[in-house]
Amino acid sequence: MMRTRKAALESRLPSYADPGFSRFVRRAFLAGAGYDPEDLARPVVGIADTSSDLNPCHRDMPALREAVRRGVLEAGGLPLAFPTISLHEILMSPTTMLWRNLLAMETEEMLRGLPLDAVVLLGGCDKTVPAQLMAAASADLPAVAVVAGPMRTGRWRGERLGACTDCRRLWARHRAGELDEADLAGAEQELCATGGTCMVMGTASTMACLAEVLGLALPGSATPPSGSGARLRAAVAAGRVAARLAAAPVRPREILTPAAFGNAAVVLAALGGSTNAVVHLLALARRAGVTLTLDDLAAASSRTPLLLDLKPAGSGYMEDFHAAGGMPALLRELAPLLDLSAGVVEGGTLGDRLAAARPRVGEVIRSLERPLGPPGGLVVLRGSLAPDGAVLKRAAASPALMRHEGPAVVFESPDDAVARLDDPSLGITPDHVLVLRNAGPRAAGMPEAGSLPIPKYLAAAGVKDMVRVSDGRMSGTSYGAVVLHVAPEAAAGGPLALVRDGDRIRLDADAGRLELVVPEDELARRRTAWTPPALPPRGWARVYAERVLQADRGCDLDFL
Repeated sequence: MMRTRKAALESRLPSYADPGFSRFVRRAFLAGAGYDPEDLARPVVGIADTSSDLNPCHRDMPALREAVRRGVLEAGGLPLAFPTISLHEILMSPTTMLWRNLLAMETEEMLRGLPLDAVVLLGGCDKTVPAQLMAAASADLPAVAVVAGPMRTGRWRGERLGACTDCRRLWARHRAGELDEADLAGAEQELCATGGTCMVMGTASTMACLAEVLGLALPGSATPPSGSGARLRAAVAAGRVAARLAAAPVRPREILTPAAFGNAAVVLAALGGSTNAVVHLLALARRAGVTLTLDDLAAASSRTPLLLDLKPAGSGYMEDFHAAGGMPALLRELAPLLDLSAGVVEGGTLGDRLAAARPRVGEVIRSLERPLGPPGGLVVLRGSLAPDGAVLKRAAASPALMRHEGPAVVFESPDDAVARLDDPSLGITPDHVLVLRNAGPRAAGMPEAGSLPIPKYLAAAGVKDMVRVSDGRMSGTSYGAVVLHVAPEAAAGGPLALVRDGDRIRLDADAGRLELVVPEDELARRRTAWTPPALPPRGWARVYAERVLQADRGCDLDFL
């Protein structure tokens, strides 16, 4: 049994001004919970549990939690689970992004306040994994990340389906008049066929993969489907590693180094990963004390081709990625572009992991010599409309729109877009640029509203893509010529606040430019008439709006 250091149960005490009494009463309460002195001599491994009846993605989390317990016990630790906020992207209004920082704060404080020697972080749905990694970096308690795993695909009318790229594709067909309500009702039953997270390279899958390459999740743990034996075995292994870390700590900040973030930037590009990961990586790096900028991510993208054939940038699903060898096989292909000296949570380096990795199987994972797409799949844009930057997922956009100039049609908020987007009297054409503002972090919590739908009458005429510009986000499962995360946002006084209907907007992805073609003196005149929107009246939304950083700095709170 491991007794190499004083366990947290003996040292992280409630303050009664009498440490002896604090230990005595703690032991008494734990005895009442059934723990004997042999139990209490073990290092304590917490299990941070984000499962909830209101989080379908985490449906299989109870079994995962029990698998972690088994691994901790096998390695001589004492597993103690505790709940945290559970964030499900589809069942929260207006967006889970509003609560990412709250989950990070809550988890950090639990890691500081509870008597834990190490922790296993159980997450999965979009914002849970980045929030937990942010908390781990701030608390710097030994930690291992375990994800829920992706769903398996369903089938409808002989077609393979998966959330949520296919959700968006089928809904676009419905808006174009190709599918009726009965069709949608049938598809609804198969789009989310099992427990788990979206099975395309959306935000959840992207963050699972990045947790692995960053070194805080075990090798091969990002891709096994939810509920599978492989998923449970990964959880058992994580429990064993966490128990060993409790006795011989390796802290997150020792792993979350500049080398690790450089590797994550390369992998994000090779995955064709979610644009949301840009915001999360920037926030996580700040928590870890590592300098990471949009330009660093753009530089990594510029030299890294797209290697993974998964929706929305490709055609496959996460179960295909897993069958092809998962992250170890992809990292093996990317080895020439990676810093293999980066440390990993189980000990050793990323290079040690890759020495044991098996070669890729099939065509889902491509080679550097024969990639699915060229470098530059993720583009950072700057210019008069985005002085501090914006992002564009070029790998999932229409090539013909990567150089485009057109007149703006401005929507003041997501609600305004809902009310007016399909109004034929606006006269929107495929050449227009749809502009959505007041969807940024300060104004609205930064919902996934940036991928505005194509107006119904244009969709019915066969239009599949248009240039859209927003200070909001879009789902990682989305696609199209959508410029996102414009910084500063409109509510912070960014130039996006000054755009008017008919203004010319110029996008040049090759040059990395996004320009508002309006004379400076006219913009200055408009600025004098601009007033910021009112802050929320109370609660977390008020704290968030007052203290949130802009997208180019990760949308964390300034005091965290």
